[in-house]
Amino acid sequence: SALGFVGDVGQFELLAKLGISLLLFLVGLKLDPALVRTTGPVALATGLGQIVFTSVAGFLIARALGYETVPALYIAVALTFSSTIIIVKLLSDKREIDELHGRIAVGFLIVQDIVVVLVMIVITAIGTAGDASVTERLVQVLLRGIVSLVVLAGLARWVLPSVFGRLSGNRELLVLASVAWAVALAAIADVLGFSSEVGAFLAGMTLASTPYREAIASRLVGLRDFLLLFFFIELGAQLDISAAIGQLLDASLLSVFVLFGNPLIVLVIMGAMRYRKRTSFLAGLTVAQISEFSLILVALGVRVGHIDQSVLGVVTAVGIITIVLSTYLILYSHQIFDRLAPFLSVFERAEPRSGDRPGHDEGDVDAIVYGLGRHGSLIAEGLNRSGWRVLGVDVDPQALRWGTSSGIEVIYGDADDPEFVSALPLNQVIWVVSTVPTIETNLALLHALRSAGCEASVAMTAHTPEATRRLTDEGADLVLSPFSVMAERALDTILTSSPGDAPR
Repeated sequence: SALGFVGDVGQFELLAKLGISLLLFLVGLKLDPALVRTTGPVALATGLGQIVFTSVAGFLIARALGYETVPALYIAVALTFSSTIIIVKLLSDKREIDELHGRIAVGFLIVQDIVVVLVMIVITAIGTAGDASVTERLVQVLLRGIVSLVVLAGLARWVLPSVFGRLSGNRELLVLASVAWAVALAAIADVLGFSSEVGAFLAGMTLASTPYREAIASRLVGLRDFLLLFFFIELGAQLDISAAIGQLLDASLLSVFVLFGNPLIVLVIMGAMRYRKRTSFLAGLTVAQISEFSLILVALGVRVGHIDQSVLGVVTAVGIITIVLSTYLILYSHQIFDRLAPFLSVFERAEPRSGDRPGHDEGDVDAIVYGLGRHGSLIAEGLNRSGWRVLGVDVDPQALRWGTSSGIEVIYGDADDPEFVSALPLNQVIWVVSTVPTIETNLALLHALRSAGCEASVAMTAHTPEATRRLTDEGADLVLSPFSVMAERALDTILTSSPGDAPR
């Protein structure tokens, strides 16, 4: 905007829309039914409570600043949603995604994401009503939505697991099929009167309960980040700098409300549900910013003609301010809590709920075994019999089926994918065992584990003395040589079973 480099913003529009659709597809992939069940009540109460509080208070603030009713409504709704990407990334970097406050934060982020998708459906329906009444249009969209959800539920239950299970034997084909599925549902949703973003979100939801979701998500992170650049370029190129400067005071006031008001309502709600002040505070800090979906929502409002560019400008400014500041609030959340802890007791009940006490480690695993072939399956089965909580990782559908039938928790994943490691529950792991024989893969996994801050002992498999030396030099705690062990045991058996026949 300042230098005039962008002459035609339309050049970025297609890539921007693809980036948004891919983002929502990955958000849908995170909609894990198990997570919804374990954190459902607090996630629903906190998510909806924060949405209602922020919407009402934000609308009153926007009206007090002089905005008309419709622009004030858009501003209020935009202030309610928090950034899934930023929160998950920061919590993963801090290794807190599997802690209680991390799971609760992801839970109410899911609630927010579902609400924002519903709001986008309503806005799209109103914006495309044409000669039909808004009520008639909403009823049509609602009926189409119900039928679509029933069809997708059937596909997710009986068709997609089998199809993607067959495709999982080829990792590149699995990723390609996932992108094709996301784009296809986005296009179908657009034809049915929803937005393409809603279709992509539903595509992710249909794959969220499959064992391939983490592998798909980790493979698409780079593509998502690349395409999202064009969304923000498009927003920035359309932003009127002079108007944004003129709205800086409004944006600052709204930013203060987001930075302090949103965490406060989370503290109040979680305190009422008997969570400890530490858990409530750490979870509350995660909502101290607005989301990239807020910008998508307001951009949609501009596209359907409900609001003008000035509203987009002020929301963008609020996004920049809150995202920057909240990043540091989350990074230094423990230091901030230590200073404020004496003043937060008012938000804590005398007797905390069970599961929010120190030492709670629900959902943790003791050992992660990469590779469930002949070697790895024996190790995983032995640890499981000994009472260890084992998580098996493999890309072979047959190995995953064996793990499930043997009572071992399994997940589809690739040992040489460094992004995938961040999705693993590394918090309380004692051992990470790799039975993958490839030295390059084991080195990549070892480096990814150390980069993720994993403090567990690591056992790697090697078939040659050179591979053993390299893994030891790189810091592997134990190197497994199955062929050598097998040969030694076979030799012992041969020598001890027939002593009379031994050569003189």
